[in-house]
Amino acid sequence: MDIELQRASISKPPRIDGRRLRSERTRQLIIEAFLSLLRDHSQMPTAVQIAERAGYSVRSIFERFPDLNALRVAATDYQLAQALALAPPRGADGDRETRVRSQVNTRAHTCERGVALWRVLLQFADQDPSGQLKQRVARARETTVGRIELMYRAELSALPEDERRQLLIALEALTDMESWARMREHHGLSFDEACEVWIHAIDRLLPPTPNATAAT
Repeated sequence: MDIELQRASISKPPRIDGRRLRSERTRQLIIEAFLSLLRDHSQMPTAVQIAERAGYSVRSIFERFPDLNALRVAATDYQLAQALALAPPRGADGDRETRVRSQVNTRAHTCERGVALWRVLLQFADQDPSGQLKQRVARARETTVGRIELMYRAELSALPEDERRQLLIALEALTDMESWARMREHHGLSFDEACEVWIHAIDRLLPPTPNATAAT
């Protein structure tokens, strides 16, 4: 009898908590509304504006987020996860030009999508007593440096440790969100024109590629 009950419990599909799924979906839509407003207006939206864009009440926002800072943290985690999912490293084993163009294209799309949120993070990071926004800023920068190390490991491996560290700092600063925004907003460059600026600058900063030097 016990065996039959055990078999029945195994064969029975797990229950789906519809209320929880709806709540998670509402939470996601609130985050997406927040990010959409940031992209449209480049400033921190109010709870009323977020609720209107999401199609929910203000109460629905604060049922899922204790305050707007918690929403900013959640939105940052959501966008960081999206950036990693949408921008896997491509061409890491290609030749120098392939790697530079791939890294720049990936980084440019990340900046194009994320610069509005990035500005809000920097604006409110010092006002966040939990320190979570500063942690997200640091994590985003570490992710950028990690991608640079991966894509240019051949060139970086040829440098002494101090020079390697200096070059990583320079490349991270060069491809910062605000660097991209200045090219696009202040200098009026198109997406492709701004990419070319980064491509030529990175190529000049990188030392000769060891294998390419040996082949010549």
